[in-house]
Amino acid sequence: MIQADRPLSELFAQRRPLRSIEFFPPKDDAGVEALRQTAAALRSISPDFASVTYGAGGSTRQRTAQVSALLKTEFGYTVMPHLTCVGHSRAELVDIADRIHSDGFRNIMALRGDPPKGSFAFTPAADGLRYASELVSLLKGRHPDFCLGAAGYPEKHPEAPTAEVDLANLKRKVDAGAAFVTTQLFFNNEAYYRFVDRCAKAGIAVPIVPGLMPVLSLRQIQRFTSMCGASLPPTLVRRLEAAGEAPEILESVGIDWALTQIRDLLARGAPGYHLYILNRAKSALALAAGLAA
Repeated sequence: MIQADRPLSELFAQRRPLRSIEFFPPKDDAGVEALRQTAAALRSISPDFASVTYGAGGSTRQRTAQVSALLKTEFGYTVMPHLTCVGHSRAELVDIADRIHSDGFRNIMALRGDPPKGSFAFTPAADGLRYASELVSLLKGRHPDFCLGAAGYPEKHPEAPTAEVDLANLKRKVDAGAAFVTTQLFFNNEAYYRFVDRCAKAGIAVPIVPGLMPVLSLRQIQRFTSMCGASLPPTLVRRLEAAGEAPEILESVGIDWALTQIRDLLARGAPGYHLYILNRAKSALALAAGLAA
């Protein structure tokens, strides 16, 4: 009999900072093997859970299930697969939810999802869902024991016309049954603190987990922030520019910045932190070592 995962809501109820990491499904078998090595290395820091992203293409979606099973069965991770509305009818989403549940997973990050590559606007599939709040409602209605996460944007979702509209959308997700929020990446903690305050005033009372990405290069992080609407502090930009093209120095700058962020976040009561590690172990291990010092 398959062992069901513990719902993350039980971990958050312990009122201790949780540490989580995010993997994305590789495109080929060689990438899966590299991910397996990363997962093995990261067991040493005992993350509370791992999430696995969900692509817009069929093969990537299949690998989400493959990677989730690998992390759960081979390494004993508590795994939170992502699920998006992109390209799926309601019936398909119900079928996927049933398979996730029967495989023992009890935690899902419920997302609308980005438009497929080459598209500039989100279009729901035939008999599909338009909003993440609808996906949360569907999943909770199908399997009430699912613990669902939702995405939050400290600096506003790029498609939202105003911060107020964006916050109202987030509240709909929580009201539909999302048990916690994980934020998009940010590099200025004040953006997170303002976001948490605004959520509290809007009646959003679930844990809001800060999502962080250790920078590996200026070009890379400029590409990410342009897509998600996050801002780069001038001080961080100057440090990355000063590092030039030296990978080790760039990585050191990124780790140092993330370490400073995490220490401040934990000191001020954040419920933990979620690392976007791009399937690399080194940054996460370095951050864990820095926090243990």
